[in-house]
Amino acid sequence: MDAERKKRLLIQASEIREKTVELIYHGGGGHIGGDLSETDIMVVLFDQMKHDAKNPKWEERDYFILSKGHSAETYYALLNEYGYIGQKEMDDFGSFGALLGGHPNKKVNGVEANTGSLGHGLGFAAGAAIALKKDGKNNHVYVLTGDGELAEGSNWEALMSAKKYKLDNLTWIVDRNHLQISGNTEDVMPIDSLKAKAEAFGFKTLEINGHDYDQISDALNFREKDEPVCIIANTIKGKGLSCAENQAGWHHKTPSKEQVEQLKVDMAEYRKELE
Repeated sequence: MDAERKKRLLIQASEIREKTVELIYHGGGGHIGGDLSETDIMVVLFDQMKHDAKNPKWEERDYFILSKGHSAETYYALLNEYGYIGQKEMDDFGSFGALLGGHPNKKVNGVEANTGSLGHGLGFAAGAAIALKKDGKNNHVYVLTGDGELAEGSNWEALMSAKKYKLDNLTWIVDRNHLQISGNTEDVMPIDSLKAKAEAFGFKTLEINGHDYDQISDALNFREKDEPVCIIANTIKGKGLSCAENQAGWHHKTPSKEQVEQLKVDMAEYRKELE
């Protein structure tokens, strides 16, 4: 990744983190830990996948499925950044009858699937990839799952299908922050060695630092004929909000006004360092 692009995306990610934390604060709650761990992945992905806010149903678009739908606030912040949804919708978040809820809904421009029932997004993504291949389309499907979510057995059925149908148009990304609502993933339901498991199910598997923009970009661009791809992105839950980093208690939590203000100060200093 060239230096100018990286700088632009790093700045954008800092702004998305601010917007996400503010959204949760004003909305009265949200899955802040997973929102902040996925931010860098999603910022790079939205920058390089094919999509058009002026034409959300563009036939040539790539598809993004947020299987870990509880971490919707970062998704909304990006959709707002790109012009899919307006500021009024953001301001209404958390209020009765608001368009933006705690999980993504297809009523929202840019959202491909209702998600949040964990374990379903990967199956949806595999189905979409199969349909696109049968139709001879070149669209690519990206799906982001949590790591705690992988305790759901439906994920593994989807993985078998991806290999069987040679879904080289499918990229499965795991937000591997090692924490879920009730603690460390390896204490709740162990999934290591995840790389070996993904490879055993037939995925070309890359393990990366989920906050390193060069590694993220290269992994998202990786393709091999007839082979689905898995990206295990090692991340920090609550990344950027110092009081929340690597804290399972911040899986779902509303920050205080002081914590929001501290994040803004930290992000402003970070942007200044980039200049």
